[in-house]
Amino acid sequence: MTPPCDAVELTRRLIRFNTVNPPGNERECSRYLGELLQSAGFFVQYHEFADLRTTVIARRGSDCAKKPLCFTGHVDVVPLGAQPWSVDPFGAELSEGKLFGRGSSDTKSGVAAFVAAALEQTKAIDRGPGVVLIITAGEETGSAGAFQVAALGAAAIGEAGAIVVAEPTGNYPLAGHKGALWLKARTRGRTAHASVPHQGVNAVYKAARLISKLERYGFDTPAHPLMGGPTLNVGTVSGGLNVNSVPDFAEVGIDIRIPVGIDHARLRNKLVADLAPELDELETMLDMAGIATDPAHPWVQEVCEIMERFLGDQPKPALAPYFTDAGALTPAYGNVPTIILGPGEIEMAHQTDEWCRVSKIEQAFEAYRAIIQRWQKG
Repeated sequence: MTPPCDAVELTRRLIRFNTVNPPGNERECSRYLGELLQSAGFFVQYHEFADLRTTVIARRGSDCAKKPLCFTGHVDVVPLGAQPWSVDPFGAELSEGKLFGRGSSDTKSGVAAFVAAALEQTKAIDRGPGVVLIITAGEETGSAGAFQVAALGAAAIGEAGAIVVAEPTGNYPLAGHKGALWLKARTRGRTAHASVPHQGVNAVYKAARLISKLERYGFDTPAHPLMGGPTLNVGTVSGGLNVNSVPDFAEVGIDIRIPVGIDHARLRNKLVADLAPELDELETMLDMAGIATDPAHPWVQEVCEIMERFLGDQPKPALAPYFTDAGALTPAYGNVPTIILGPGEIEMAHQTDEWCRVSKIEQAFEAYRAIIQRWQKG
C-alpha cells in the first residue's frame, strides 16, 4: 500500500531541514524524500557532487513505448538575508492561509506537491509509462546537482518524454525560461600606502567606474516576443585587503539573463570590449542556455487545458525570467517539451519572511495528479 502523503504537511517537513546554500547540506532532506519514495516501491538512486550535496532520483512505471514523465525541483534554498525575519525561517508556521519558511515558495512546496501526487498515483503509474522524479541539490548556485546527473546520462536520469519543473509560477504554466551568464569581472591596480595614494593605482576606483558602466549598460539585441531582452545585475563587489592601503585588486559579480536565440559568446565578447579600459579580466562562472517549448505543442496544450480548470481562464503563452534545472535536464533528455509549473509565488522567492499560499500547494497537488493521470493514459 502507498503511504498517505499530504502535500502541505510534507512541505512543512521539508522546510524544517536547513538546506541553506551555501553550504547546502541537502543530504538529510534528500534521503528523507528518497526513503519515503522507496518505501512506496519507487526505485531510488542518490548522487552526490560533493560531501552532503545529495540529489535523489526516483523512478517507477511499466516498460512501454511511451517514455516516462519527469518532475523536477530542488531542495537547497538561498541564505536568509540581512533583514531579520518575523517568523522562524525553518519553523514552517501556518498563518492566515500562508505557509512561512525559507523554501516555502522556492521550491520545497513544488517538490512536496509532486512527490505527494506521485505517491497517490502509483496504480496509474504502474499501468502507464511511469514517472521520473529528480530532486536536486545545488540549484541556487548554478544547478550543480542537475548538471552532474545530466552528465551521467541514462544510467542516472533514465528517459523522459516531457518535464514539469516545480519552480514558483503561482501554478501558471510557463513554456520555458531565459538562460544565464554569470561573470566575475576583475580590476587590477598597484598597491601603495594610503597616505600617498598617488603612488598607487586604485583597483576599487576602476571597479567603481566599471560598475557605473554596467548600471547604464544597454544590449544591442532584439527583444524576444515572450522573454523580452537580456537583463543585467551586479550582485557582488569586493576589493582591497585593508583600509590603509591602496587596493590593487577588486572583483565584481555580474548576472546576465539571456533570452533564447541570443549568442552568449557574442554578448560576452561585446561586454569585454565595452568595459575597457577598466576591465582587466572576465571569468565565466556559469553559462546556461535558455529553453523554450512551442506553446502550440500538443502536450503543452494538454497541460494548459488542465490548468484552465484551476486558473479559471485559458493560460496564455509565457516564459520565466529566471533559469531552472531544466537548462541542464531538457538537453539531456533530447530537448523534450518542458513546462515550468509550481505553487510558489515568484515574488516570494529569496524574500525575507518567504511564504506560499496553502491553497496553491493543494492546487498544485491536484494539478500534478491530473497531469500524471493524463500522461499515463497515453
